[in-house]
Amino acid sequence: MSSWIFRMLFIIVIAGVLFVSLSSKAVWDPDPDSDTGTDTGRGLNFWVILCSGLIMGIGAFFIDVLTPKKKLGALAGVFFALLVGMVISWAISPLVDMVIDTHNINVKPEAVSAIKWMMAICICYLVIGIVMRTKDDVRFVVPYVEFSKQIKGARPMILDTSAIIDGRIADLYQGKLFDAPLVVPRFVLNELQLIADSADKLKRTRGRRGLDILNKMQSDTDIDIEIDDTPVPDAEDVKGVDQKLVVFTKHYNGRLATTDYNLSKVALVRSVDVVNINDLANALKVVALPGEDMQVKIIKPGEESDQGIGYLSDGTMIVVEGARDKIGRDVLISVTSSLQTSAGKMIFGKFEGFAQNGGRNNRRPPVRKPVRPSV
Repeated sequence: MSSWIFRMLFIIVIAGVLFVSLSSKAVWDPDPDSDTGTDTGRGLNFWVILCSGLIMGIGAFFIDVLTPKKKLGALAGVFFALLVGMVISWAISPLVDMVIDTHNINVKPEAVSAIKWMMAICICYLVIGIVMRTKDDVRFVVPYVEFSKQIKGARPMILDTSAIIDGRIADLYQGKLFDAPLVVPRFVLNELQLIADSADKLKRTRGRRGLDILNKMQSDTDIDIEIDDTPVPDAEDVKGVDQKLVVFTKHYNGRLATTDYNLSKVALVRSVDVVNINDLANALKVVALPGEDMQVKIIKPGEESDQGIGYLSDGTMIVVEGARDKIGRDVLISVTSSLQTSAGKMIFGKFEGFAQNGGRNNRRPPVRKPVRPSV
């Protein structure tokens, strides 16, 4: 949107300069050096100014429109580009005089001045357009002069497709656990759309859920989320969304938020900070200490003989020894050990008795049993 505002401003300025130049009294006055005294000189001035202005203005406009369009850059970059454009215009302006003198074109100094002004406007317009598109990547000839992306506050969190579909990242931000800006690269959004358009019903459901969650986060004023269209040259050269994510995150000095275990390992190898939503969720789960009593409902038999399987309300699996024949019953167990991995958490316990109340998956206050003296 801002690029089109800038383009309309350019059209207004170039049209204004062209109108003022063509309306100048000096352009329409007869040439005093003309032998015939006719208005041939003023007609030539008119057409030279008009054709030069239209050719340069239309040419500059279409060159900018046909190149990739990017959002408006930093104001300092625009000022720097304007300064560079003025210097280039000053250096090229003698070429206009040289062309006129070489071809012996009979135009007035006012027409030459109008041509130089329109040329300077077109050059400044093109230079500003180039800086707006490449300010995050280009390094100029002058040493140490570079427009790098400025990161305010905390480092941005780069979301991948799995983290968006998972949806827990929205709950974490709504709970004020994070305040860093969220960034969704354009290629991640494209992948999410492909999943939503998949012929497979399960994939299509997951993709639509991800789009709904993304729309929900964009509507939430407490979540700072942005769809980033900025091209990263290194990311464009690699294949696969996972590889592009790693390069994109490293380029922005951000942190990669994902639930993909393999992507997390690859990112760590590439020295990219990773926030694994599963690891974070497991770290926030209740801690089960050996000897603690818990209440759980047995849902299904376990893999080993005499084992029963139950689940806490947060999805933690509980393996209970001696509870295979107690499926559908609420039982009390004594925790013997727990195992935590990136894939989830498991609690192991043994059957102690049946629960007196009818509650499900309720966690009883920890009861520390006295240590039995060894015989």
